[in-house]
Amino acid sequence: METRRLQLLLALARLGSMRAVADQLGYTTSTVSQQLGVLAGEVGATLLEREGRRVRLTPAGRRLAEHAVTILAAVEAARADLDPAADPAGTVRVAGFATAIRRTLVPAVGRLSAEHPSVRLRVLEHEPAEAFALLEADEVDLALVYDYDLAPRTFAAGLRATPLWTADWGLAVPAAAVPVAEPPAPLADPAAEPPALPPAAEPDAAAVFRRFAASPWIVNSRNTADEDVVRVLASLAGFEPVIAHRVDSLELVQDLIVGGLGVGLFPADQPPAPGIRLLRLRHPDVTLRAYAVTRRGREHWPPLALVGDLLRTDAEELRA
Repeated sequence: METRRLQLLLALARLGSMRAVADQLGYTTSTVSQQLGVLAGEVGATLLEREGRRVRLTPAGRRLAEHAVTILAAVEAARADLDPAADPAGTVRVAGFATAIRRTLVPAVGRLSAEHPSVRLRVLEHEPAEAFALLEADEVDLALVYDYDLAPRTFAAGLRATPLWTADWGLAVPAAAVPVAEPPAPLADPAAEPPALPPAAEPDAAAVFRRFAASPWIVNSRNTADEDVVRVLASLAGFEPVIAHRVDSLELVQDLIVGGLGVGLFPADQPPAPGIRLLRLRHPDVTLRAYAVTRRGREHWPPLALVGDLLRTDAEELRA
């Protein structure tokens, strides 16, 4: 099979019409049709069927298109191995959650523009499940995803995940729900040594959760990881959380908490809005872990390898 014909089949699977394939790849419609006919003869299977005035892939055509993703990735990897000094050029399609895009990807844009102007980024904001679906469909080249140490994710065998950075999370609650500690009483004799006090025991995460067992809980609407963490810690605290609200925006989460509508997880490295108190979660800690994920074989494609190197460098600088 000629890889050019596999590229045409894969483009047809994505775009849905021969005219769209011809317009995108610079062929005539008749050339696309002829080359796909040759491909069908090479593999000995019917790849297309008529649907009115259009064509669609048969089950065999869809299966071959799925194989084409892996085959073309292997060809790209081979070319990269044979020409490792080639100047990277092309568009890297990235899907990722907002924090990773802001924290990890955006800082790389300036360096790409200055040092490698032929490499461009196309950015899509998506939660992990959505990003994985796009990656598996070969609609993006790189997925920026996350999990929690209390809700670890298992990566499929065909994917390559590179750890980037971690961030602690706490429990955001209405400030009025947490009494302010009273200052110690003044000593009768200012010159006297204060009495020794036993070290204060920091409440563990289960104890913190137990204080808010009767509260409504707020979780993500597009990902289940934080709900899994809430349920794990609530189980350790001995109660079943009432999931009342599912929202994606951290800004909206804060608005709900300030309005007294519930409590929820929140990143410990971001200052919460006025009216919110962020409680530390320890023993066990709640740690978000960010990853850069590619399809195996694709990581050698020079533009994608370059972006991956920049992300790892920036992540190392963040950890330093």
